[in-house]
Amino acid sequence: MPNFTLYINGEKRQINVDSSTPVLWVLRDELKLTGTKYGCGRGLCGACTVHINGEATRSCITAVDTVNGEEITTIEGLQQGDIFHPVQKAWMAEDVPQCGYCQSGQIMTAAALLARKPDPADEDIDAAMKMNICRCGTYQRIRKAVHHAAGEIKRG
Repeated sequence: MPNFTLYINGEKRQINVDSSTPVLWVLRDELKLTGTKYGCGRGLCGACTVHINGEATRSCITAVDTVNGEEITTIEGLQQGDIFHPVQKAWMAEDVPQCGYCQSGQIMTAAALLARKPDPADEDIDAAMKMNICRCGTYQRIRKAVHHAAGEIKRG
């Protein structure tokens, strides 16, 4: 079985899995990082979103052999020690989650958006978040939380 080197949440990890194994299953089954959720398995819902080299990426359709040697950040790695990421703080402040299932993917997508566009307009938020499905319909709170996080980032 092939051996892959992944840098997950700043830690070098050696993984021995089939080359076509989706990153989602490496994270959940091999590394026990269960914050990244399985939703549709087809890259359509966004529940499995992680950052690969800083870009929001659907881990359910990304084969491990395509990310060998790459930096992967999961929802567990977004927080730095005891300090929550501004998006995580905003999600709590705005009481975004209802059931919570999609929220790790929503947060990871929002964090990637703010990394590349720190002061997004509603249209930017809608465009970035449109492929993240929330069955509970918390979209207005999500948009409000992204603006909240942008303000916190701006304040430093």
